[in-house]
Amino acid sequence: MSVVSIIGAGSWGTSLSILLASNGHEVRVWSLFQDEIEMLNREREHKDKLPGVKVPESVQFTTSIEECLKDHEFIVLVVPSQTVRSSAKRVAPYTKKNDVVVICSKGLEESTGLRLSEVVLEEIPESQVVALYGPSHAEEVAIGIPTTVVASSPNLEVAMSVQDLFMSPYFRVYTSSDIIGAEIGAALKNVIALCAGICDGLGFGDNSKAALMARGITEIARLGTAMGANAKTFSGLTGIGDLIVTCTSKHSRNWRAGNLIGKGCTVQQAQDEVKMVVEGVSATKAAKEIADKYKVNMPISHEAYQILFEGKDCKRAVYDLMTRSRKHETEDTGW
Repeated sequence: MSVVSIIGAGSWGTSLSILLASNGHEVRVWSLFQDEIEMLNREREHKDKLPGVKVPESVQFTTSIEECLKDHEFIVLVVPSQTVRSSAKRVAPYTKKNDVVVICSKGLEESTGLRLSEVVLEEIPESQVVALYGPSHAEEVAIGIPTTVVASSPNLEVAMSVQDLFMSPYFRVYTSSDIIGAEIGAALKNVIALCAGICDGLGFGDNSKAALMARGITEIARLGTAMGANAKTFSGLTGIGDLIVTCTSKHSRNWRAGNLIGKGCTVQQAQDEVKMVVEGVSATKAAKEIADKYKVNMPISHEAYQILFEGKDCKRAVYDLMTRSRKHETEDTGW
């Protein structure tokens, strides 16, 4: 049995607390929000985000970061991507050398374009960071639907310790040493999922979305490999696997936001309607900056940026993608 401290009590943090408790671990969950912690302690259920799913009595919920991290063996960060830095700063005073920090947040830091493991290492420089990503909706993991993910770290021994921590009969974990590929795939699939929602909101069909997803993973892989990732990663769970689930599922907040935008809502109206953090919005901005830095052509992400931040008409963006100059499918220059 291990002592696991989860930072973040939203749908994913709560879901993982259920999984880890069922694996026999001692689990403590921290949230900044007093009302959220009171609800979880009183109801043993996240009424807002996981209604009807009961949390084991053994899981402890607290607003005290010190209490949450007491005697910890693993730290699991499950907060919105843009709060990973502030959360890591809160955690840092209670860490020790070679602490294992598991990042379950997906995204890129908007202000710097850094991958989230890089953000954590800036704030907790002596930690061992593992990214736990894959096609994994919290709503399904919470009720024991079979799910498969990847624990990625440059240190495979550490990745294997996280694999052992999370593995269960309904939650299978693979390992990988390609944390760059895992993080880029996890962050940028949200951009493509927004676009998939826009496609559906515009009333387009299966042909359009299949093309979008296929070309989307191509440009994600193009950027990832330019940054040093293994191209094979993007054909796996943290690449095409995560892309499929996020582009096609009713649980996807990015798809839902995109769908509303395609139907005519503003970006702000769409985010307000979804009522959860839409990671694809900040990821789109960060992706543009990184693509410019590495001089990588990402036409879909470019059009998404223009829709989200420059007010471009969605149908015009689709027209501009469809009428680009002729290309050979496997060349590296774009759509």
